[in-house]
Amino acid sequence: MTVHRIMGIETEYGITVPGVRIMNAMATSTRLVNAYARNNIRGRQRNPKWDYSEEAPLRDARGFDMSRAEADPSQLTDDDMGMANVILTNGARFYVDHAHPEYSSPEITGPRDAVLWDRAGAAIMHRAAQYTTTDGVDLPILLYKNNTDNKGASYGCHENYLMNRSTEFSSIVAWMTPFFISRQIFTGAGRLGIGQQTRDFQYQISQRADFFETEVGLETTFKRPIINTRDEPHCDAERFRRLHVIVGDANMSDTATYLKMGTTSLVLSMLESGFLEGMDMTPTEPVRSMYAVSHDISLQRRIPLTGGRNWTALEMQREFWNLASKFCESEYADFIDPETIDVLFQWGRILDRLEEEPLECADVLDWVAKYRLMEAYRSRGGLEWSAARLQAIDLQYADIRPDKGLALRLEERGQLVRMVTDQEIEHAQFHPPTDTRAYFRGECLRRFPDEIAAASWDSLIFDLPGKESLVRVPTMEPTKGTKALVGELLASATNAADLVELLGA
Repeated sequence: MTVHRIMGIETEYGITVPGVRIMNAMATSTRLVNAYARNNIRGRQRNPKWDYSEEAPLRDARGFDMSRAEADPSQLTDDDMGMANVILTNGARFYVDHAHPEYSSPEITGPRDAVLWDRAGAAIMHRAAQYTTTDGVDLPILLYKNNTDNKGASYGCHENYLMNRSTEFSSIVAWMTPFFISRQIFTGAGRLGIGQQTRDFQYQISQRADFFETEVGLETTFKRPIINTRDEPHCDAERFRRLHVIVGDANMSDTATYLKMGTTSLVLSMLESGFLEGMDMTPTEPVRSMYAVSHDISLQRRIPLTGGRNWTALEMQREFWNLASKFCESEYADFIDPETIDVLFQWGRILDRLEEEPLECADVLDWVAKYRLMEAYRSRGGLEWSAARLQAIDLQYADIRPDKGLALRLEERGQLVRMVTDQEIEHAQFHPPTDTRAYFRGECLRRFPDEIAAASWDSLIFDLPGKESLVRVPTMEPTKGTKALVGELLASATNAADLVELLGA
């Protein structure tokens, strides 16, 4: 039982240009990514392309492939359609995903590293936005780490977890559905606005909940499912599946991100072991329950479960915590690692605090911190929830500019707990994690950028002098290519040709 596994976060950022009445989001996002490439990746003769040849976005975990003819264009993520793309020396990918700039973190192995390289992504976005104002263009680009424009559009913060292929997908659906519905109470980013399921301005826990319409499905931008079935592991598909989670909010709080990733990984560990067999926590109306939890900041709303039970989201999370604690104690007491112990402790402590008084969690949870800010303004000014000032606070909370973003200013004042330092974030912008294949990818891009023609999660393609054809180096095993395994090899190679020869590729 451990929180450690291959995982990562993909975040689409809200983007706007003040003073521009009608903005072309795709062109603006392209300008952002290209500005970063021009200004921050100096000395390169080429920008390696993203290799789409091994991607299969229409492969469904239920055992079939959707045809390209019936797929929505937004699902065809195996074609860049000419959009800007940068592969970073920290092993991540920074690119344009239709109407948004997106940062896909490198593969990491634990929730604290997830926090760190996710924050590195926000720093990279901020740096890119700053570059756009030095490129001879007066109009600045503003970026928000949120999930909705409150005009009917939603964009994602997707989590990815590598897990054993042998785990039955039906078990994943059965257990992750109630988990995702109930974990909103600590992962929610908070939202004020009108959406698909909101008729009036009111405050709710999650930014994403209102935009889900079905229980299980392949789509991500429409008919959004609680459980996404994309079956694209980016590694050995016979051994692994990648659980692609699209229900999460983009968090500014380190604690929320840490718990989001850590608790989900723990539940997956229980699933993989078979520990949950014979138990049941199935909601009778999953989609409706998703909305209900988000719209109840008192955490008192009861969710109908099979067998005539009615539990609150807090009670559901308490049961998941109890199961995880028992599993660790009974099966892995002598082997449990410190980070797993910490996630269990933080998870239980947050549930205790939410049970005692939800609105006292403003130092660790986004939805509470944002609510406290809005309620203070509302009370002082006698404002209705529809007031424009409150809507501005909702947006400004997620502003990634350190001097403007309300969440970042709360951190600076010590009112929102921070888990990583500025120095760590600066380092993570340019250096990969050392314990996954991201290390090999990032270091090759740093050392030999002009000899790499393309890259993907599971391979690097070298264009070597004197070679008539490109040389593909597979990186199918995510736990190989680490510093421990290839660090000396990389240090001994004077150029890319030497490296390829040493690898025997």
